[in-house]
Amino acid sequence: MPPENPIGDKAAITGVGYTPITRNSGVSVASLAFEACGNAIKDAGLTPQDIDGVITYSPANDTISVRDVQTGFGMTNNQWNCDISGGGTQSCSSIAQAAMVIASGLCNHVLAFRAMNGRTGVRMGGMGGLGRGSSQTAGGSRQWVSPFGFGGAPQSYAMMARKHMATYGTTQEHLGNIAVTLRANAQHNERAIMRSPITLEDYHNSRWVAEPFHLLDCCQETDAGCAMVISRADLAKSMPHPPAYIMSFAYGGGPGINTELDKYADFTTMFPKFIAPGLFARAGITPEDVDVAEIYDAFTFTVLCQVEDFGFCEKGEGGPFIAEGNIAPTGKIPVGTHGGLLSEGYIHGFNNVAEAVSQVRGDAGVRQIPNVEIALASGFGGNMGSALLLHR
Repeated sequence: MPPENPIGDKAAITGVGYTPITRNSGVSVASLAFEACGNAIKDAGLTPQDIDGVITYSPANDTISVRDVQTGFGMTNNQWNCDISGGGTQSCSSIAQAAMVIASGLCNHVLAFRAMNGRTGVRMGGMGGLGRGSSQTAGGSRQWVSPFGFGGAPQSYAMMARKHMATYGTTQEHLGNIAVTLRANAQHNERAIMRSPITLEDYHNSRWVAEPFHLLDCCQETDAGCAMVISRADLAKSMPHPPAYIMSFAYGGGPGINTELDKYADFTTMFPKFIAPGLFARAGITPEDVDVAEIYDAFTFTVLCQVEDFGFCEKGEGGPFIAEGNIAPTGKIPVGTHGGLLSEGYIHGFNNVAEAVSQVRGDAGVRQIPNVEIALASGFGGNMGSALLLHR
């Protein structure tokens, strides 16, 4: 008997809004936030006065607060607000928090957003003041790596990828297939900033970032905003678009979940190993029931590892599984149907959740996967991660 799921299907995503995704927005993060939020509220057929909760997340104080949004829109019915400290881990967990607030009876419509000038403002891949030659002092495990220019996400996940290669025989071509597949998907997405097709030869010829990662193994740096409205399920039925019901969610990780991964026991695994069993059990489904997966693709390897650890294939078989075309639109589990963070752009994973909503609604146009009933979205940072299951 599956575990009780007191939250499932009590809330649905009813509105989605974006700004253009660019490398130079030319505007403030506040402008991006208000544009994305306004578009999401309009898409849900609501007004700002209908919104009674606001949530956002940021790991580096690179966005505006929920109170700024509430004040700017003149919202007067504020029952809940939350500024979450965190990055990609929160792309799904922020939606989950909204669902829990709604299930508690506190709110009817919660607005969640992520806005960032990730290319022209705070750049997530940089070492900041803790890099080589810095006069600042790094704390914790960073004191042993930051002075030498190591400690950013590309270096950390490159080590994980190398360990996976040594353990399971994963190859550079396996990683390249992911980059090529998601770029092909981006060709059908007008929002994507990288739409020109690439080949495996292009992949191999792109410069090294941190071996075994080439430039084309790494996600984009972009300026953009994305927002969603999460509503009470009974209200969602009469709103303009088919609701994407929140079926199940999970947030967590295994032992050694600090950002630097220095206490992490197994570099060949990621957070889904620990949260996927509960995620699927609470929904009463298995991975075979999922029709599309918008997996957090900060790097190609993180797609491969999550495909394994969510249970879409056996552990260690991700490379051959992907090489056989199984994550392509016509494959067993289409991944990154909009191009993902690798090709559409990087809005800290929130755009991947929005794509899952679009696939469930059935309004993704040329990139629509036929007959989508259930979509998975994920987000992570370090070994912590979150995931959502949405259904039509």
